[in-house]
Amino acid sequence: MMDDRALGAGHLVAVLGAGIPLVAVGTLDVGTAGSLLTSLPVPAGFPVDQFLAHWWVFPASILFSMIALSSGVSGALFFSPFFILVVGLSPAQAIGAGLMTEVFGMGNGLLNYVRQRVVDYATAKWLLLGAVPSVVVGALAAHYVPTTLLTLAFGVGLLGLGAFLVSYEPPEECVPGEEEGEYLERKRENIDRGETVIEASDGETYRYDVCWRPPGVALATAGGFVTGLISAGLPEITTTQLIVRCRLPPRVAIATSVFVLGIAAMAGAIVHALAATPVWYVVAWSIPGVLIGGTIGTRIGKCLPSDLMERALGVVFVGVGLIVLASELLA
Repeated sequence: MMDDRALGAGHLVAVLGAGIPLVAVGTLDVGTAGSLLTSLPVPAGFPVDQFLAHWWVFPASILFSMIALSSGVSGALFFSPFFILVVGLSPAQAIGAGLMTEVFGMGNGLLNYVRQRVVDYATAKWLLLGAVPSVVVGALAAHYVPTTLLTLAFGVGLLGLGAFLVSYEPPEECVPGEEEGEYLERKRENIDRGETVIEASDGETYRYDVCWRPPGVALATAGGFVTGLISAGLPEITTTQLIVRCRLPPRVAIATSVFVLGIAAMAGAIVHALAATPVWYVVAWSIPGVLIGGTIGTRIGKCLPSDLMERALGVVFVGVGLIVLASELLA
């Protein structure tokens, strides 16, 4: 059963989504906001002053969520470095807050894919067998690995993911099976695993051979561990590989990866919440922010060139990774 602090903080997040963010746009001063908060059922020990001092996390969360949703990049790639370098959280706190924020931020996109009926649930089931246990292990490791090593791992992870975004084509432009290789091709041809048929709600039908499962499970296992450890990596690692090696159509691969990430990220967020007290005074701002930013981002994403956005953001993440490494190694 959830404790009073978690219930109170959840209620606080809901209230903030409706009114308190007015502080961020200047229509409500901090003093008045403080008076309003004292009238709410805030749990004992909640740092109200510290919470109000971090109001600027709200507009930043809107901006990050807009960019992430409009470019197709994991939002946690923005939030975890932001929480470490700007907000000043420890790596473990930042990763947990990033995962919690991502779970709420991706809800809208996940529901859209489910409504469109483009999720390959048979493939997702196998991916989850690898992703969920490994994300739990990664999340637990984040709380027991020394802070210095975790920060270095986070910086290296950002460098790797940034380089991946720069070097790989966007999923929408990948050709199914273009990097399947002779080994996977022989596996596909020698053993008839059947055909997957996905009938989308808009009338589009996708047919493709069922992929040999071990490569996908291995990718999901690696991506899940990285996600639990640094809060990002699962969709970046799995989506493109499902297309170029397992022949999934881009639309189906993206939807399936988002579905897997939604469940895996929730498992990781729960582990982080149980392993340490969540920083509610930060996520109480970031969660309403991503809900608003995600709604805007899905609309403006249609007008932006995704390939240019991903490469530009890849360069940014490489730079942030270098800053994280330098801040630790030169300290």
